[in-house]
Amino acid sequence: MAIAAITGELLTRYLDTWVPAALRARRATFVQAWAGTADLGAAEAALRVFGEFGDHMRGRQITIIFVAADLNGLDRRLAAIRGEAPAELAVHTIAGDPVTHLDAALSAARPAGAPLLVCLDGAVPASLAGVTKGKPGEVLALTAPAEAPHAITGGDFAMVSQVDLVAADTDRRLVFGTSAASHLEAYKNALWQLDEYAGVSIRDPHDRDAALLDISLTPSLVPLRREIEAFLRAEGPQTVTAVRWFALTDTVYRAADATKALTAMIANGSVQRSPESGRLAGDTVVSAS
Repeated sequence: MAIAAITGELLTRYLDTWVPAALRARRATFVQAWAGTADLGAAEAALRVFGEFGDHMRGRQITIIFVAADLNGLDRRLAAIRGEAPAELAVHTIAGDPVTHLDAALSAARPAGAPLLVCLDGAVPASLAGVTKGKPGEVLALTAPAEAPHAITGGDFAMVSQVDLVAADTDRRLVFGTSAASHLEAYKNALWQLDEYAGVSIRDPHDRDAALLDISLTPSLVPLRREIEAFLRAEGPQTVTAVRWFALTDTVYRAADATKALTAMIANGSVQRSPESGRLAGDTVVSAS
């Protein structure tokens, strides 16, 4: 399925950023869990990313945990990679429902105070208190569009991004929660870099028009302009920094996309700025015309 392929590639791309950042700490934990059958290819790809940074693991303790109701022969699939992994990298597999086994897995890994990333495909536990103890503690969940998990969106994470992936045969919602703005930006950069995957579009759950967007390094900014205008009309004049933050945290777009959208909106007169000239700086105030 196209969505399965694109979410696997998204995780791999994000791990390319997350792993070296996590290795600045002495300990880090990554958990990948499936409500049903383990995706062997996705697990192998994730483990290989960690292996690429083996030279940087000296003196650190890295724990990887895979949880699935059906491991589907995952131990055999990963045996060769685990044999080549550095001693600092510990890999564990748990057969069971992530909803009931995630807390136990996190307790065993003791991730409190260290970087933690949990990737969930399917059911999400009612509480993710164990995840938020990580510094930073992050979760990426793939769910049905109508089932955005309250455990992520309910306020325990400082920043939450939601996006629907839409294909001809199905649609799924990706929900990402983090406390680090730089990680949210890195996640969105990884998302928009998936432009080689044909047949999958992005839909912003916050967009009242539910516009479908092609995944591109230079995405269409029409929906973002519409959302920025609505934001400015509802909240009144805002600094450019506030609009960039709105785009990052409340839309599928990146902060840099907001700057481009504002530039176009100022040019066409739908947005006014103060001061009226000069560089569009963070403290420049913009308002809907």
